[in-house]
Amino acid sequence: MKHNNSSFANPLKVVLNRIGEPCLAHYGAARTPLDSPEKAHAFWGEIIAQDPGFEPDKEHLVAILLDTKMRPFGYHVVSMGTINETVAHPREIFRAAIVGAAYGLVLMHNHPSGDPQPSSADRRMTSSMREASTLLQINLIDHVIHGTDEDGRRPFFSFRDAGLL
Repeated sequence: MKHNNSSFANPLKVVLNRIGEPCLAHYGAARTPLDSPEKAHAFWGEIIAQDPGFEPDKEHLVAILLDTKMRPFGYHVVSMGTINETVAHPREIFRAAIVGAAYGLVLMHNHPSGDPQPSSADRRMTSSMREASTLLQINLIDHVIHGTDEDGRRPFFSFRDAGLL
């Protein structure tokens, strides 16, 4: 018996949304490549911060999944922490990227204090994620910390722009 492998050439992707929830393609930010921290920051404000489960007084760690054209096709809330920290292991961060066959990802989290400057724990985690992304061959495009624009400061911190990725 000869097997026809053509059915495996284009695997079916399934996207689940809650009833009444718009899919990612309905948002303008989802059609725009996340090729800069400014665009990632806009994605956070337009999509992540608008999610009904988002609690601005707690840190949220989110992996935004990207295709080869740097366009987001999904995101995964990896963890929700406390007012000043959230914890995640590389396997949790890259799980959705592996399942979704992502080309790359942008890692993002918020600082409820409003100060987007990275802590030493943020720096260690980013270094670990860079190593894991190299091993998994899933590009870690950036790690962006979302804050606020108080005092006229830039409202986010980009590890890529700072030369740390």
